[in-house]
Amino acid sequence: MRVLFMGTPNFAVPSLEALNKNFDVVAAVTRPDAVRGRGKKLVPSPVKVAAQERQIPVIETSRITPEVLQQLKDLAPDVICVAAYGALLPDSVMEIAPTVNVHGSLLPRWRGAAPIQRAILAGDERAGVSIMQVVHELDAGDYSLTGSVEIADKPAPILMDELAQLGADLLVDALNAMEAGTLEWQAQDESLVTYAQKIAKQEMALDPALTAADNARKVQASMDAAPSRAVVAAKALRVMRARVSRQPEAANIAAGQVALVHKALLLGCSDGALELLEVKPDGKREMDAAAWARGLHDVKNATWEKI
Repeated sequence: MRVLFMGTPNFAVPSLEALNKNFDVVAAVTRPDAVRGRGKKLVPSPVKVAAQERQIPVIETSRITPEVLQQLKDLAPDVICVAAYGALLPDSVMEIAPTVNVHGSLLPRWRGAAPIQRAILAGDERAGVSIMQVVHELDAGDYSLTGSVEIADKPAPILMDELAQLGADLLVDALNAMEAGTLEWQAQDESLVTYAQKIAKQEMALDPALTAADNARKVQASMDAAPSRAVVAAKALRVMRARVSRQPEAANIAAGQVALVHKALLLGCSDGALELLEVKPDGKREMDAAAWARGLHDVKNATWEKI
């Protein structure tokens, strides 16, 4: 089976690797090199790097121009596989060959750009992936194979890696079933649809007016593009790891108050306290939160606030 792959970030790499092991990947379409991180240098997408390592031809484009469309047609794929390409596909692409997508949710829940992070923020017990047909409407196609994992306390990057591998395995199974003519599709129940809008930076700001659990989920769902930040003892920082405090004293810490209890740094929330485990003060390296707190002056009278 001739497979045309379309993807860009790390989430897409396991799918490309799995397809390359099991099918004939005729090309990988990915977004162009972009400035990533603080170095201000052009960096290739993870899919481009993975494809070049495997001698898979790469087509870099941010949109499907008539010239790119002709390139794709000339490749004569039997199927097009998409995993987080990063742009909506025109109908003209789907007309080339059956087009399937590795979507990071248990459809119809969490259609859209940030399904895994939205599942964490909503307090879902499980997150999943669905192999779905790409149609004109966003993430509205029929789905076939699905799988899920427990979210528990996994940080978003770890959960994404786990789901990326699960999605890659399901994609191979789906293509094998498609080739055998045994793959079954199921329409989405429109009454159960929810949407996973892109995460905005300000959404991830920690807030003493929220519950400790809500703040903990923000930290868990945060990533470099939208980190969880706060001002603690008049110092701006990113919270890398945190959890709802289990300390009995947490109930007595007022919202907005900072406390150091049994060497644990606690931030008072609306219903208890958030325990910071690892922080990154602005301009400094990541460090143990309690160690950072020991360097503060007058912790007993310190407060914290939304950034």
